[in-house]
Amino acid sequence: MQSVFAILSLLIGWLLDLVLGDPARLPHPIVWFGKMIALGERHLNKGCNRKMKGALMAIIYITGVFVATWFLRNQLCIMHYSLCIVFDTVIIFYCLAGTTLIREVRQVFLALDRSLEEGRKQVARIVGRDTSELSAQEVRTAALETLAENLSDGVIAPIFWFALLGVPGMLAYKMVNTLDSMIGYKTERYKDFGCWAAHIDDIANYIPARLTALLMIIAEAKPQLTLFVWKNGRRHASPNSGYPEAALAGILDCRFGGPHYYFGELFDKPYIGEKERLLTTDDMKKAVRVNRTAEVLMVLIVSALMFFTSLPFCF
Repeated sequence: MQSVFAILSLLIGWLLDLVLGDPARLPHPIVWFGKMIALGERHLNKGCNRKMKGALMAIIYITGVFVATWFLRNQLCIMHYSLCIVFDTVIIFYCLAGTTLIREVRQVFLALDRSLEEGRKQVARIVGRDTSELSAQEVRTAALETLAENLSDGVIAPIFWFALLGVPGMLAYKMVNTLDSMIGYKTERYKDFGCWAAHIDDIANYIPARLTALLMIIAEAKPQLTLFVWKNGRRHASPNSGYPEAALAGILDCRFGGPHYYFGELFDKPYIGEKERLLTTDDMKKAVRVNRTAEVLMVLIVSALMFFTSLPFCF
C-alpha cells in the first residue's frame, strides 16, 4: 500500500509541474535554500580554513534538510496518512523544474527573434556564464546546453533520489544542487569554500546524469548514439554534465561547449560534438520533445520499480 501512495504522490506532483511549472507567487523551498547558503557564505567564506568551513556548512545544511523533512513527514503521518500524501505531493511538485526550464528556453529563442540583446538578457536568467558578449549562435547553444544539463538536475536526479530515499532524499538532493549552483565554482572566491559542495554534487549526480543521457537516447530511438555519448561526455570539465549534453549534441548533430566567461574569468571548456552548424527554433522544439519523453520514461520506470520493490527506503 505504501508503494501505491508513493506512486500516487509522484504522478500527481509530476503532473502539477507539467501543467503549472514553478509557482512564482508562492514561497519556494529552493529560494529559502538560496538565502541560507548566501547567509552562510557571507559569514564563513573569509579568513583561514575556508575549505573546512565550506565542508561543514554543506554537510550541516544537507543533513539538516533531510532530518527536518523526515521528522515533519513522520509527524504528519502520525496525525493522518492523507496529510503525508499531500505533503509528499507538494514537495515533489516543488522539487521538479522541467516545465519552468522549458518555458525559459522557449523564451530565449523568442527573445532572440526580436533582438540579440533581448536574447542575451533572457538566457542570462538560466545560465551562470557571462552573456553580454555572446553571439546569437552562442545564446542558442547556451540555452540548449542548459536544457540538457537541467533535465538531469531538475527532473531525473530528483526523481532518482525520491525513488531511493523518498521526499527527504529528494529535498536533500535539491540542497546539494543549490549549494553547487551557488558556490561550486573554481573561481578565486569559491574554489576552496565551495570545493566540498561541488564534490558532493558530483557524487549525487553520477548515476542520474548517465541515466538522463540513456533516457534521451531511448526517447529518440537512436541506440547508435551510445558510443558518441560515452566518448564525448567525458570531455566536459564536470564528471556528469557532459553526458546529457553529449546526448543532445548527438541527437541534434551539433557542437556544444567551448570557452566561456564565469564571474569575469575565462574557462576554456572542450567541445562536445564535432559538427558546428547554425542552431534553429526547430532544434529547440526537438530538444523539448526529447526532454518531455525522457521525463515520461523516468516516471514510468520509477513507478514500476516502486510497485514491485520496497522503494523508496525512507517512505
